[in-house]
Amino acid sequence: MGQMSLPQASCRASLPDDPEPASLAVELRGIEYLIAGEDAPGLPILFLHGLGGDASNWQPQLDELGALHRCIAWTMPGYGTSAPLIQPSFVALAAAAVDLLDGLGCETACVVGLSLGGYVAQQLVLDHPERVERLVLCATTSAFGKPGSSFNEEFLASRLAPLDLGETPATMASQVVRDLVGPAPHGGAELNAVASMRRITPDAYRQALKTLVTWDARDAVASIATRTLCIAGADDATAPVRAMQRLADAIPNATLEVLVDCGHLLNLERPREFNHILRALLGVSS
Repeated sequence: MGQMSLPQASCRASLPDDPEPASLAVELRGIEYLIAGEDAPGLPILFLHGLGGDASNWQPQLDELGALHRCIAWTMPGYGTSAPLIQPSFVALAAAAVDLLDGLGCETACVVGLSLGGYVAQQLVLDHPERVERLVLCATTSAFGKPGSSFNEEFLASRLAPLDLGETPATMASQVVRDLVGPAPHGGAELNAVASMRRITPDAYRQALKTLVTWDARDAVASIATRTLCIAGADDATAPVRAMQRLADAIPNATLEVLVDCGHLLNLERPREFNHILRALLGVSS
């Protein structure tokens, strides 16, 4: 499918300068999550964060979209206070997300996934298509790295090595986030992302990395029939525009939006524009 032009955004989004998130004390079925708009009439939205994140990364979306939609942002299993999976895999992560939707009484939802969360979102719609009314894939791909080559194994070794030497997500967070963002992130974006990565335990991060490199749905995404929106950052080196275009082309009912002057952390770097795109997809005027 083709690339769509982004209209000028006029809606408001907030991003606290304080890196501390709203309370993460809400738990259901072993999953920590944030929720906004519990009684809102619109389609529920489930937000799935990336490798270095947690539920707090989606605060700008909960703040604005919660007025009309029941917005749920999870902290994935193994992170925060969410219970770890016995046998981690993307199938198990997708099943945990559906279990959370079940517990909240959400029959269907718009599922929004960023980076690793985009892998979970794809697995969710592949395994449970009846639960996903809209799909939003942000800064993600249909496969990690270069399946079938030595790249994935080498990548994993390079990311595990600092942990083996005593580094932690907390000590690595500032540099990792600095490498991910674009040239002019929204004020507070880096603080939010660094704070979430600092909360990840070394064991949880290690397991997430091992799961990350297994992702390969290249042969499956063509079966996704759900209306899908792919969102890329023009300056994202991790999931570049050309890779996002290939993903959009592979999914029959998909389109691509590109956010200018934006890196990998789309929803934090450009919250106003990101929210505007979601509102348009969901049929809500700005």
